[in-house]
Amino acid sequence: MRRREFIVLVGGASVAKSRVADAQQSPSPKIGFLSSIGLEETGLAAFRRRLAEIGYVEGRNVSIEYRHADGNYDRLSKLAAELVSTPVKLIVAVPSSPAALALQKVTSTIPVVFFMGVDPVQLGLVSSYSRPGGNMTGVVTITNELTPKRFELLHSLLPASFSIAFLVNPSNSNDYDGVVVSARQAARTLGRELVVVGASEKSEIEPAFETMKRQNVGGLVVLQEAALTQESGLITTLAARYAMPAVYGPRIFAEVGGLMSYGPDRDELYGLTGGYAGKILRGASPADLPVLQPTKFELVINLQTARVLGLTIPALLLATADKVIE
Repeated sequence: MRRREFIVLVGGASVAKSRVADAQQSPSPKIGFLSSIGLEETGLAAFRRRLAEIGYVEGRNVSIEYRHADGNYDRLSKLAAELVSTPVKLIVAVPSSPAALALQKVTSTIPVVFFMGVDPVQLGLVSSYSRPGGNMTGVVTITNELTPKRFELLHSLLPASFSIAFLVNPSNSNDYDGVVVSARQAARTLGRELVVVGASEKSEIEPAFETMKRQNVGGLVVLQEAALTQESGLITTLAARYAMPAVYGPRIFAEVGGLMSYGPDRDELYGLTGGYAGKILRGASPADLPVLQPTKFELVINLQTARVLGLTIPALLLATADKVIE
């Protein structure tokens, strides 16, 4: 081999090694993760799993900066500002509109992937579902559209004379009027009297059940809402104490002792969120990524709770359930 060729080969190998070393030493992209509830109540495992499938593994080639409000929405503005001040490539806002709205106030440039239950067009977060147009996109399941189905499920279990309560969180006012209107219409269609009861803080949940007791409510539908989901254990415990048949949104309620839940598959929602985060890390623009909606909805029935309450679940309902807890 000629000396000149040898020098060229060695030089080329050195350059290649240098590029590999640079790539290994270059900082991993950082994701901000803003949750309006506690991290343990989120679908964080599904988010990480989908992100890894795209090629981003936390601790290896991507890092995640976590902030969570534990159901206290007043903390979200401060937490959002903290994440924006950190050099993050994008921020994930879950699982409610207050988290995304807090970020909207502090950044119009950092990409945001949200998961919420309120129409993002109505809130002014995106221009349209097909072409968001700004720095935000994500996954949405419209809570109002699922409320009538939950009322129908409860209706099938209660004597015709029983009224139904609807537990909401008035502090999450982004679509408060809309969900109450939807609930009133659902109750009216079923010929049921409706009692709307609010709880904005944990300390207000038991007094809400006292109100239901005083008004002789026969059953309860709980709004699918982040801060209420945060208190799933307390709410199901009180429902059992007051012998209150109740239908919820998230599966976690049925898993911790609630009678029945009907709603989108949480893991699918967080998986979709993780997928969009991965696409943005690879260079996609949120302006061009259409807002997604869930395709999987699951009915979970807790037969143990039904037996304690003295309820007989119709055979047809049991047959259509995605999961029955014996």
